[in-house]
Amino acid sequence: MRIARFTTGDDPRFALVQQEGDRTYLAVLGGDPLYMPAMPTGERIELGDGVRLLAPVIPRSKVVAVGKNYADHAKEMGGEVPTNPLLFFKPNTAVVGPDDPVVLPEFTREVSYEAELAVVISKVCKDVEPENVRSYVLGYTVANDVTARDAQRTDGQWARAKGFDTSCPLGPWIDTDLNPEDVAVRSRVNGEPKQDGRTSDMVFDVPFLVSYISKAMTLLPGDVILTGTPAGVGRIDHGDRVECEVEGIGVLANPVFRRD
Repeated sequence: MRIARFTTGDDPRFALVQQEGDRTYLAVLGGDPLYMPAMPTGERIELGDGVRLLAPVIPRSKVVAVGKNYADHAKEMGGEVPTNPLLFFKPNTAVVGPDDPVVLPEFTREVSYEAELAVVISKVCKDVEPENVRSYVLGYTVANDVTARDAQRTDGQWARAKGFDTSCPLGPWIDTDLNPEDVAVRSRVNGEPKQDGRTSDMVFDVPFLVSYISKAMTLLPGDVILTGTPAGVGRIDHGDRVECEVEGIGVLANPVFRRD
């Protein structure tokens, strides 16, 4: 099952994504599937003109991200693989959806893309063992952990570099049936392939990460965990278009814009 969040110009709504040939339809749901069963209203809308996909979830509480969770990425960044997961936060104000612009802030001149698998939590999750994690996961989506590399180097911590507005695109929808053990994670900039890794190359897998995080802090419904990025990260600038893809979910695309 795939769950999308969308608007046709009115308040955001949720829908099940249905594919019929080369056409995609949204079967509109009543309410928020994080808090109630996914009940179709009977309304069905074709995805296209007049329909705008939104970030499939706006975390009520937090986005927890994992750094250097692929050995090849840790190496390209000049660091060692952490002994334990390296955690940091992105605020929910960083979240944007498909086709929303990534707006580069004035304090940085070196911004990178990072394609990632994202985990969406379905219910209160605390002190959960890895073998029980699946029952706490609503599903998975695609993320771009946009990073101001120059600020990351100079600040000594990552809040500004990874938490600025629009630095956390999510989408295009949540897939509830994905098996995250071994799927491709890819990115392209202006159509040119950049990253091509697999989740099987993660240092710490999804069940371990969710369990590890839950033993430090309570995860709430709608919280999102970014699981790290493979090698191949690079710079983006005004006028670029970034595509992040996770096999089995789809493609999250965003234009890049600088005001100054």
